[in-house]
Amino acid sequence: MDPIRNPYAPGAGQRPPELAGRDEQLTAFDIVLERVARGRPERSLLLVGLRGVGKTVLLNALRSAAVRSRWGTGKLEARPDQRLRRPLASALHQAVRELSHPAGSEVDHVLGVIKAFAQRDAAVGTRLREKWNPGIDAPAVAGRADSGDIEIDLVELLTDVGGLAADVGRGVGIFIDEMQDLGPEDVSALCAACHEMGQAGLPVIVVGAGLPHLPAVLSASKSYSERLFRYARIDRLDESSAALALTLPASEEGAQWSPDALAAMYAVTAGYPYFVQAYGKAVWDRAPRSPISAEDVTVAAPEAESELAVGFFGSRFERATAAERDYLRAMAEVSLTSTLRVEADSVPTAEVAKLLGRKPQSLSPARDALLKKGLIYSAERGRIAFTVPHFGRYLREHA
Repeated sequence: MDPIRNPYAPGAGQRPPELAGRDEQLTAFDIVLERVARGRPERSLLLVGLRGVGKTVLLNALRSAAVRSRWGTGKLEARPDQRLRRPLASALHQAVRELSHPAGSEVDHVLGVIKAFAQRDAAVGTRLREKWNPGIDAPAVAGRADSGDIEIDLVELLTDVGGLAADVGRGVGIFIDEMQDLGPEDVSALCAACHEMGQAGLPVIVVGAGLPHLPAVLSASKSYSERLFRYARIDRLDESSAALALTLPASEEGAQWSPDALAAMYAVTAGYPYFVQAYGKAVWDRAPRSPISAEDVTVAAPEAESELAVGFFGSRFERATAAERDYLRAMAEVSLTSTLRVEADSVPTAEVAKLLGRKPQSLSPARDALLKKGLIYSAERGRIAFTVPHFGRYLREHA
């Protein structure tokens, strides 16, 4: 098969040629856009799931839908070492520009509020020329969104931005990837601002994406957070959707997959979207002709697995210290149940400690570090799980 015409795209956050299995979320979001624009109450949306299930791809697709509805949109990626003010200011700057509000003076006022909000991130006593400039020409507005209390400031900021959007009969969408990495103060402020926007009926919503423990992060910050957001669990594709993700792009290139090949692909990928693209690309390059056969999948699978072992699994494993790697390996062993030899979704921390011959308390530093690095998450009290699908299998076979 011609590698130049290979239609599959195994990139981080890269949209596949066919966004299969996500019609329900896309349709539901179209309804949200229309309801918010009409002044109807609607909750913000959170996409939660493991790595490799396509959360970022779907987040970008939802943002594209908002752009088509002429909303103002801005996107940011949360990082553990970065506070919210600067990236959010940049995102809202773009959102306000996209609104194309006809009153220039009102737009300049809101841009000045955004600037004041961003520059409040600087230390007290910092000279004006040394403050970070978000690229806004309007002068900073004193006394608005610049108190230094992120919760007060964020409510004031989004109130002004939401009022601007309401003037033109559209909405503003703030799209946040890796939302579980926001700091506790920023999470609390974001929840409070969403609560205020809902009570005021302003057309501002947050669309976030994060790991499975994101709901717990929000709940620990604000007890009412579960009523602020609508959670959409993004999981692996079912067999028919996985087949669609493979066959439609191939058909556009004049190629086909045999039924046996599709069954073999589902067996090795388990329907995880990133794996579907990674194996699909490898199989296409190896297959001599169309239709692609199950034998082609067998021949190409080691190549796909080798690439995943380096780029998808290995890069994450390398981020762990020696003690953390021991903990990960122990999790991998415990996750494979002794009876059916089936991978468990989560494992008890006590069993990991038992396998390592240690007390659970002595392993807390390694466990906490892995949680902060996003390699594992706490599924429930006393249990932990990998954030990356098939990571346990990789550790048992390669690490």
